Amino acid sequence: MGPGASTSAAGFVMGVPWGTLVSVVFVVAVYLFVQDGWNHWYDPVTLPFRAWSYLYPTGMVLAPFSHADAGHLTGNMIGTLVLAPIAEYAYGHFPEERGSHSFADWTANPWVRALVVFPGVVLLVGLGTSLFALGPVIGFSGVVFAFAGFALVRYPMTTVVAVLGGQRVLSLLYSSLQNPIITTTAQPSPPSPPWWAGIAIQGHALGLFLGIMLGVFVFYRRDTRPSALRIWLAVLFFAVAKNLWAIYWFLGNETYRLFRGPGLAMVVALAIVVATALHLRERDLESFGPRTAALVVLVIVTAGLVGSGVPVNLMTVDDTAAPGDPIEVRGYEVVYAEDVQNQMVSVVDVEAFGQSTNITSSGVIVVNEERNIWYQAVSKGQLAFSGQRQVKVGGLGWRETVTASRDGWNAVGGGTAYRVFMKPPEGDWRVAFTSGNATAEPRLAGKNVSIAATEDGYELFVWENDTELGRAAIPITNESVQNASVTVSGIEFVREEQQNGPDRIYAVVGETKVRVFVKETYR
Repeated sequence: MGPGASTSAAGFVMGVPWGTLVSVVFVVAVYLFVQDGWNHWYDPVTLPFRAWSYLYPTGMVLAPFSHADAGHLTGNMIGTLVLAPIAEYAYGHFPEERGSHSFADWTANPWVRALVVFPGVVLLVGLGTSLFALGPVIGFSGVVFAFAGFALVRYPMTTVVAVLGGQRVLSLLYSSLQNPIITTTAQPSPPSPPWWAGIAIQGHALGLFLGIMLGVFVFYRRDTRPSALRIWLAVLFFAVAKNLWAIYWFLGNETYRLFRGPGLAMVVALAIVVATALHLRERDLESFGPRTAALVVLVIVTAGLVGSGVPVNLMTVDDTAAPGDPIEVRGYEVVYAEDVQNQMVSVVDVEAFGQSTNITSSGVIVVNEERNIWYQAVSKGQLAFSGQRQVKVGGLGWRETVTASRDGWNAVGGGTAYRVFMKPPEGDWRVAFTSGNATAEPRLAGKNVSIAATEDGYELFVWENDTELGRAAIPITNESVQNASVTVSGIEFVREEQQNGPDRIYAVVGETKVRVFVKETYR
């Protein structure tokens, strides 16, 4: 150990985790100045900074250090501040080999190890989690899991306590300082994937195992190591707490499948493998025993996690033409479409767990040939819930916003007829999509009534036995006319404007008055 370094602070220089602080400053700087978080703290540019493909190096390089929003950033930085110092202390900036001196050369210099080596390894691991993750990933979480994996090798129970206690305490402290007192009411939630479908399981597992392998490499010749039981329990608790068991598959059009049982069994088995492999001694390599076998399995698992991301990231979008008539913004094409094949996952149709990767998408789709992007930015369900959504596109030093809006009419007992409008950054609204017809369940005088979306508005039509009997534009109400009507094939349609609710359309035949359509509302 070099002069001036106490045993208790051997992991740090002057008792400060400099490598951790340098890493945090770098990641926050990317958010502020690359993603334009300085001007839009809660709404950064994200599309161009995802790991779309090896053919788009900018995304590959910046994705592991970029974030989806402020909450994503703060969550990962809290995890870094909790776990990275443990990993940094375990690594130690002062050399521990007998006879070595702290400032003998640059490789042993504690300042170099703290300010260059540790942040350099963080950069390399970050690139690894980007290059070999199942894209298009974004965020520092893979590196946070690598910190955990490295720390688990040397301080297993300390790492678990830090995750289950310290991370939550810091998160609560941050939230409390930000909003000491909050008042809220119950609100309906927009359609969104289940919580487990928002977890980059492969990316997190990749980071964890990269950290574990680094730990095996660094601590292999060190005498001090925790017991196998402690390591097994710590890895198992950590994996369960961080939801590494949540293996899922995307079936397309907002449908997901969770393999909870197989995922839990896999986590238990891998924890056993890790605990066994980490107790490998030099003499164990002389014969192929359980510890050596566990190390081989550990290497194979890590290699499998690395290899699984290669074909995905090698993918290119052969047919990049956006469906329909897209809005073009500096290389981006933004369009609304439904039930179109997702080019980013269906170039080659393979299967996993019996589930096909050839899926379809519905919603606002963004295509960029130069960046190899084909992405459903807003789902059909999300737009139907909110009525209007914005899509941010951009690049280094610029950003623009394309807005999508929807209106529609619900048929009583039937479906919905609707239109989707798109507005470019500079320009007027235009109709981007019209749905199929919606037919009300009630029948009047043996006739069916339906509503159709057109580019100019909505039309009511009456039909019987697959034969259209007549149609007319939907009646319009205004400040002076709260009730308007039109007659089609002997059926009068009355539109009534409601004071505290959506407009309604009634069908009237003689003394019979039936509600058939209600204007769609949004939250």
